[in-house]
Amino acid sequence: MTDALTDGTLRDHAAGASVFSVVYRTYASQVLGYLAARGVEDPEAAMQEVFLSVLPRLDTIHGGAAGLRTFIFSVAHARMVDDHRRQSRTPARLPFEPELDQREDSSAEADALERISPREVMGLLDGLPQDQREVLALRLVAGLTVEQTAEAMGKSAGAVKQLQRRALGKLRELSAVKEYLRP
Repeated sequence: MTDALTDGTLRDHAAGASVFSVVYRTYASQVLGYLAARGVEDPEAAMQEVFLSVLPRLDTIHGGAAGLRTFIFSVAHARMVDDHRRQSRTPARLPFEPELDQREDSSAEADALERISPREVMGLLDGLPQDQREVLALRLVAGLTVEQTAEAMGKSAGAVKQLQRRALGKLRELSAVKEYLRP
């Protein structure tokens, strides 16, 4: 493919887009490989910048394919140096590790689960009517939306909201009675 890249071809203004297409197909993978091997943070973006810099200067290149290759890789090298300078001035990016994040307080759900055993939860849920138990299971355990729960149960969204509100009220009531009875 580099045989097509002669001084005459590069200077031929009529072939502008086709020359660039040949140049890009010939060197893009090599430039990308060079930038990736040299540790450029986003080698694909840097490669695009290289070719955007090369395109308007194609008609000024001398030396045929060898001159063009030298020019392209000198631009790629400059972009690599720019990227390394930018990286050295940018604070290090560390991945977020949620298990090491100590800023959060535990959720109300986690606190509740620590205080009551699964057997107690089942006992509280057994005190609810079947529809209310089903709504809580679908909403809280399965994580469905109100609309999804309504569709699964064959009820309206308003009915699901009402059942959930009643179920949570009943659980609060049962929980308050339990707290009152504790020694």
